[in-house]
Amino acid sequence: MTEHVVTRFAPSPTGFLHIGGARTALFNWLFARGRNGKFLLRIEDTDRARSTAEATEAILKGMSWLGLKHDGDVVSQFSCAKRHAEVAKTMLDTGQAYKCFATQQEIEQFREQARAEKRSTFFQSPWRDADPATHPDLPYVIRLRAPREGETVIRDKVQGDVTIRNDQLDDMILLRSDGTPVYMLAVVVDDHDMGVTHVIRGDDHLNNAARQQLIYEAMGWQVPVWAHIPLIHGPDGKKLSKRHGALGVEEYQAMGYPAAGLRNYLARLGWSHGDDEFFTDAQAIEWFGLDGIGRAPARFDFKKLENICGLHMAASDDAALLHELNGFRVATGQPAFSEQKNELLLAAMPFLKERAKTFPELIEKAAFILEDRPIRPDEKAAKALDSASRGILRELTPHLQNASWSRADLEHLMNRFAEEKGTKFGKLAGPLRAALAGRAATPSVFDMMLVLGRDETLARLSDAAKT
Repeated sequence: MTEHVVTRFAPSPTGFLHIGGARTALFNWLFARGRNGKFLLRIEDTDRARSTAEATEAILKGMSWLGLKHDGDVVSQFSCAKRHAEVAKTMLDTGQAYKCFATQQEIEQFREQARAEKRSTFFQSPWRDADPATHPDLPYVIRLRAPREGETVIRDKVQGDVTIRNDQLDDMILLRSDGTPVYMLAVVVDDHDMGVTHVIRGDDHLNNAARQQLIYEAMGWQVPVWAHIPLIHGPDGKKLSKRHGALGVEEYQAMGYPAAGLRNYLARLGWSHGDDEFFTDAQAIEWFGLDGIGRAPARFDFKKLENICGLHMAASDDAALLHELNGFRVATGQPAFSEQKNELLLAAMPFLKERAKTFPELIEKAAFILEDRPIRPDEKAAKALDSASRGILRELTPHLQNASWSRADLEHLMNRFAEEKGTKFGKLAGPLRAALAGRAATPSVFDMMLVLGRDETLARLSDAAKT
């Protein structure tokens, strides 16, 4: 493709970053990044009553956590209102729009009569072809002079060609009587001025595309490539809502899903590359194309999300995963781990990240690091520390004091000690887990001993033996 690709994500700042919006942003990001293009961010804040600075901040934080870095400055739609009004007046000057002086009462009367006569309720303004000399000195709106005959065809890369009869499109308002532009005009002007070449968005905007295309054509502007993607549904096939679980991106961060796992899952939600389920960002950027997006709504599946996240945690760089783990702590109102704990966590990360699907699961596996002496065993672990087991720990401790602190030597020593006691190491594992972690389910005893080191291991065993 010779054309320079420019995509955009344009959320309204009226709440959190919805998971569906996050997927739309991701698709735009992947498409642009895979073609050396630009991915832009516009905040559609024309609805001043509902737009808030807090919602804008939530969107920016959600985008940042997901790793969807945009190019250039964030554009505020409201700040471009003067430009939007100028375009409406240009269309008025060229005859592509007209002044309409109809009152709300007149419009409602027209619609009531249309309903009674069972015809279209689209308002047909009597001012469309009126002589300007007859215009009263009253407030007016500027309306688009939409074609009454023929068809408008949306050539959509996902939905295919969508044909709409022009008699189904009304002369929509472009500029209100107070001089403020409507959203439909603002979107087109902003996309044109920002150089957007591909509009990738939810298919709930498909009906808007026909009206917006009329504005492009009236201004003689290049119509962007349309790609309207199906919405996300819950497991029951109904539109995703609060009853299905988390809706906002920050909720997924707070639940402890790694960002890379969520990116992978969202990319696969409605788009496919053969049978590939697990892939890196680099692969997604290389593979992503509009032709891989299906027309049917995708169904959100938490089980699949968890499985994908588990694969990403296992494949992550240890230091990067530790950094994100601390980010999770801060995002959930907890302090980041101390430098000492971070050192131990980093040493343990190769086995902590195995089979952990979320950060809370990883933290649970790391309990032996995060708990400080004296270790208080939970109810299940305490059962493994009966008087006989404590006696065995007391006998074992001297053997460990002079042991070479390597996995091979520790395994050899433990197996030999068990053999001397007429048992197998598996019988010793329960008391050792209880002493070292205070839990019945832990990482390997040898993994824990190597991370904790000789002194801390012996101290914990001594504590448990005295209890």
